[in-house]
Amino acid sequence: MNQPVQQKKSATKWIVLAVVLVAAFVLLGGGCSSYNGLVTAEQDVDNAWAKVQVQYQRRLDLIPNLVETVKGYAAHESETFESVTRARAGLSEAYNAADSLKGATPGDAAAFERYNASQAQLGRAFNVYVNAVREAYPDLKANTQFEDLQEQLEGTENRIATERGYYTDAVKTYNLKVKRFPGNIFASFFGFDAKPQFEADSEAQSAPKVQF
Repeated sequence: MNQPVQQKKSATKWIVLAVVLVAAFVLLGGGCSSYNGLVTAEQDVDNAWAKVQVQYQRRLDLIPNLVETVKGYAAHESETFESVTRARAGLSEAYNAADSLKGATPGDAAAFERYNASQAQLGRAFNVYVNAVREAYPDLKANTQFEDLQEQLEGTENRIATERGYYTDAVKTYNLKVKRFPGNIFASFFGFDAKPQFEADSEAQSAPKVQF
């Protein structure tokens, strides 16, 4: 009488063990898949952000050249316009602030926000400067070097907007993986946090209006 009972208990144990092993295998496979997906999505975010920073750096490299071109042209004028001088001072301040905040990453939300705010301020200050120059020196449009720099800066602003768009898409994909079930379980376990989305003000979305 005891032998059938023992056989039944033994069979039950094997069934339970098999179920546990299958569940563990499924969880392990799902965990590996979720982890690899999160790593890939996070890498896409970092790559997209790096491309945004490349364009921001290009803008930082071009602005001083344009300012020097204007200063060289103004040296031949009989009058120095206060509006241009004042706008240049504001641009210089914004430029230095933006230049000092290099290295921000989406992994540090506070630094990321400060960096983007400084770049937005630089864009506004540059708009003020070029508009002051346009009004003060209408003949500057004949300067080939100035025109070339103007076109490069406008192209850079357009590329910044494009790369920001790619970054926004990459963050959206990544954050969905982090927040959706069951990925959110593995994201929490492995330490994957949501990334901050890029939000620039409306003025920073537009390329500087430097046409004459």
